[in-house]
Amino acid sequence: MEIQFFGAAQTVTGSMHVISANGRKVLLDCGLYQGKREEAFERNRSLLFDPRSIDACVLSHAHMDHSGNLPTLVKRGFRGKIFTTPATADLAEMMLEDSARLQAADVDYVNGKRKAQGLPPVEPLYAPEDVPPVTAGFQRLPYELTKEIVPGFRVTLRDAGHILGSAITEIEIDDSGTTRHVVFTGDLGRPNMPILRDPVRVTGADTLITESTYGNRVHEPEGPVHERLAQLIKEISSRRSKLIIPAFSVGRTQQLLYYLDELYRAKAVPAVAVYVDSPMSTRATDVYERHPECYDAEALAKLKSGDSPFAFPRLRFTASAEESKALNCAAGPMIVLSASGMCEGGRIQHHLKHGLGDPANVVLFVGYQAENTLGRYLAEGRNPVRIFGEDVRVRARIEKIEALSGHADKNELLAWDAPLLAGLQRAFVVHGEPEASQAFAAELTRLGVPRVVVPARGDAVSI
Repeated sequence: MEIQFFGAAQTVTGSMHVISANGRKVLLDCGLYQGKREEAFERNRSLLFDPRSIDACVLSHAHMDHSGNLPTLVKRGFRGKIFTTPATADLAEMMLEDSARLQAADVDYVNGKRKAQGLPPVEPLYAPEDVPPVTAGFQRLPYELTKEIVPGFRVTLRDAGHILGSAITEIEIDDSGTTRHVVFTGDLGRPNMPILRDPVRVTGADTLITESTYGNRVHEPEGPVHERLAQLIKEISSRRSKLIIPAFSVGRTQQLLYYLDELYRAKAVPAVAVYVDSPMSTRATDVYERHPECYDAEALAKLKSGDSPFAFPRLRFTASAEESKALNCAAGPMIVLSASGMCEGGRIQHHLKHGLGDPANVVLFVGYQAENTLGRYLAEGRNPVRIFGEDVRVRARIEKIEALSGHADKNELLAWDAPLLAGLQRAFVVHGEPEASQAFAAELTRLGVPRVVVPARGDAVSI
């Protein structure tokens, strides 16, 4: 058996790994690399393997850094099935369609500048018409059902608790007379978070491929989240200003709505208007409402009582570009949730361009910000920042609530790993910046895992 690491290796984005055994190849995830524009442009076009050689793909969840390059895979000759949970299939279809539209718009903008510079035009990575062949290949595999996806590869998906439909992938592999048991965490969620069930713990693996996004950090306790949100809402209410929240359309937006619903129904905050200004966030929230089978007991009880966490007074979902533009000119107080979560595209960039200059405004980060993204620059205090090719001065206050992260931290990862440690022979630490991955690898070594590797992009390991 061989495992090759083609993405999310010593970086957080672009998840993509290939397992080969007995003449078959299975791809785990096919995500977009996100970072410096030129590097991302090149990496996402340069698959380091032949898509025609892949027999099947298993998709852990719908976030773009795990699913976003599936259209490229199919365009270049992949003809196998893509196995994933029903909720992930619904979310990924929506997100890939949105990604294709955004790429077309971005390329139009870039080509306008290239034309003025006398440069040839560039093509988008993929177009809207490239998405249906991908979604036609989705095979919906419910949690806890074992299926042989190609001869010698038996897959079981377990609830990862990260976003709706997210899965831990367990694979039993027939390898020249030996049965290998590989576990791939995908993105591992956190216990005791709203809406979703806790990550399922697994046992019996000999090989682990684990994320390490927060492999060297511990989140702040969840307790202060309501208090922090309430404090910020009271502040912008008194100042009649804006709370601008860059939020991932899938997962973080719904989580925030859940918390805001609780605050509003408890009358713990002023009745400030809340705008979800992202067509994809609106569609994603609809998908969340269609998949209560993924909810935890508390969320199910709220739903059965008629208290939908995604519909409360003062909550508005904007639809048109005109409505979005009107928010930029409107007076506060208001809360604006808009994508993308790392501020690398979408309507959030317009809200930041118009709102960063006002010292009464607050920009709140509630998720991980990858290196070389606008969100990371703002979170680190860079001033000014470049938005749409212009320098924008940052006068608004920048805040972070890490307790809202959908990724397990170091201690939560280690607690989840505990039942695996007895039989684990090797671990591969991926989906983290080098410092985080190396630190988490050291923890696994300390706990007695015989072989721990932090692979680089393109590395191949024989087992």
